[in-house]
Amino acid sequence: MIYLPAMKTMPFALLSLAAAGLLAAASPSAAQDGQAGPWKSLFDGKSLDAWRIYKKDTAPKLCEAPQTTACWEIKDGVLMKDGNANDMITREQFGDFEFELEWKIGDAGNSGIFYRGSEEYNAIYWSAPEYQLLDNINAADNKRPDHLAGAMYEFSSPPVDAVKPVGEWNQARIVAKGNHIEHWLNGKKTGEFNVGDEEWNTKLAASKFKVYPNFAKAPKGHFGIQGNHPGMLALRNIRVRELK
Repeated sequence: MIYLPAMKTMPFALLSLAAAGLLAAASPSAAQDGQAGPWKSLFDGKSLDAWRIYKKDTAPKLCEAPQTTACWEIKDGVLMKDGNANDMITREQFGDFEFELEWKIGDAGNSGIFYRGSEEYNAIYWSAPEYQLLDNINAADNKRPDHLAGAMYEFSSPPVDAVKPVGEWNQARIVAKGNHIEHWLNGKKTGEFNVGDEEWNTKLAASKFKVYPNFAKAPKGHFGIQGNHPGMLALRNIRVRELK
C-alpha cells in the first residue's frame, strides 16, 4: 500500500466561493448580476409610449380597423406588424446595458434590433449595430452566414441551430459594456466583439458600413426596431437594465 501525504482540507467558505465562481462562469448573466440595475420595461403590452418614429417626435402608426398592413398592431400584449411599418426608436437612450425581448417572425420575414443609435443620419443603421431577426430558410437576405438570425449584421455568424422555426418564439439578448458587445439567441452566444479592436476594424473595412464614419462609435444611443422590411413580426417582453 502506498501512503500519500494528507491533503489539506479547504475551508467550507472557500469551497462555497469556488462553487459560486464556477456557476458565474457558466451563466451568461452572472457577470452582470452583481452590478446591474433593475429591469425597465420598454413595452407595457398596451401602448407605444416608450417609442417614437425615427427622427420624429410622433408615435409609430398603429393599425386602425380595417387596416392591417403598413402599421403596428398591439394585441393580447404583443406588438406586431404584417408588412412594412414605421421604423421606431426608444425615446430614452442607453449606454451600458443588458437588453432582452422575445420575437417571432413570419415566412420570409426580415427585421432587426438596433442599439446605441443616433439620429445624425437619414437611417438608424448608418450609426447603430444591428441584431438580425430573420427567417433563415425563406428570407431573401439569407445568403451570408453573417446575415442570419442573431448575427451582429455583417460582423458575426451565428450557430445555424440557434434560431427556432418560423412561427415559434425566440429570445434575443444583447449585452453592451463599454466597447464589448455580446449577442445571444435562445441561450446560445451568436456574436461577441470589441468595437475598435483589430478584428472589428477588419470586418468593418469589409462591410457596407465602412462608408459611415460614426458607425458603432456612440457610447450611448437609442434602441430601434426595423419596421420597413417585409413579413410578419411579433414582439413581447421588451426590457432593459443598466450595467454599472
